[in-house]
Amino acid sequence: MKGYRIPFTRPASAGQELRYAAESIEAGYLAGDGPFTRRCSELLERELHVRKALLTTSCTHALEMCALLLELEPGDEVIVPSFAFVTTAGAFAMRGAVPVFVDVRSDTLNLDETRIRERVTERTRAIVALHYGGVACEMDAIDEIASGAGLIVVEDNAHGPFGAYRDRPLGTLGALATLSFHETKNFTCGEGGALLINDPRFTSKAEIVREKGTDRSRFFRGEVDRYTWIDLGSSYLPSEILAAFLYAQLEIRDRIQSGRCRVWNRYLQGLTDWAEAAGVGLPHVPEHCDQAYHLFYLLLPSEGARQGLIDHLKARGILAVFHYQPLHLSAMGRRFGGAPGDCPVTEGVSDRILRLPFYPDLSEAEQDEVIGAVLAFDGL
Repeated sequence: MKGYRIPFTRPASAGQELRYAAESIEAGYLAGDGPFTRRCSELLERELHVRKALLTTSCTHALEMCALLLELEPGDEVIVPSFAFVTTAGAFAMRGAVPVFVDVRSDTLNLDETRIRERVTERTRAIVALHYGGVACEMDAIDEIASGAGLIVVEDNAHGPFGAYRDRPLGTLGALATLSFHETKNFTCGEGGALLINDPRFTSKAEIVREKGTDRSRFFRGEVDRYTWIDLGSSYLPSEILAAFLYAQLEIRDRIQSGRCRVWNRYLQGLTDWAEAAGVGLPHVPEHCDQAYHLFYLLLPSEGARQGLIDHLKARGILAVFHYQPLHLSAMGRRFGGAPGDCPVTEGVSDRILRLPFYPDLSEAEQDEVIGAVLAFDGL
């Protein structure tokens, strides 16, 4: 992002990150599950109303833990949106499962709940619901399908911490959910994530999976006199220094979210009339959803128009970017049976979406410059 006066993103800074990291080092806590890890977990459990929150090294690793907890076997199927980050599918494919790609809605760009039932087979084990941009999927309908077919719902909530669906926090609507604390997300420690557990059947095993397949967590609680290898697992536990950095962000989450809300609403106010006149789509947030203000996008009329606007903004020192490529058309997706035309909404959106600079410290003057540059674009 170097060379741009207005970058696409800039991580929020609470002011206490370095202080807390230094406290951790001075206290001799470098590995995971120290005081700051516990503070982060307790805050997430309390504020999101989840049974158990386990910090991980990434959202990808949290998804891999979900695949291990589901005890997937080769040939099992997992329904995923095609418009998603690669690990939304890849984490399950690593366990031998077959990702079954489903198209997204044209309004929210979330998994199209009306297309799920037709893709359920006797091999289907789970549905992964990605809350795109921090706007909730239609979880009532998804849960109804899952309940009727005996499936597990996993929420990929990388975009949506502290968002809500019908007044219920995102991350509490599936048996399992994941969060991301990557530098591009609302709250960050550079690289990090969390596994949220709502179904108590998974709690004990999740601790084992996260601790390299051992019962080390029980040992630290004094429940066993030594720990040993008892199941499959890996090293999913983040450093205490990262947890200290993250806690500084989570404790001022309202300030960070308020800044993101301001930027999102200012874009909406400044671009709505232009978008309607130019045939450009803007984010849609249903009334029953409280979004997490993760991103702001434009849906241009064509791929050429999108590239033209990216170049137009670049010439003015403003970085705007596109987003996911259709998973079903990727090299791996085609190996799982994906083909052109399978997910037409995803294919169209992927070619036309453009994300504008978005971070809580984006000043009004900078945002006015972005809006003005978009309004001055004559390539539609």
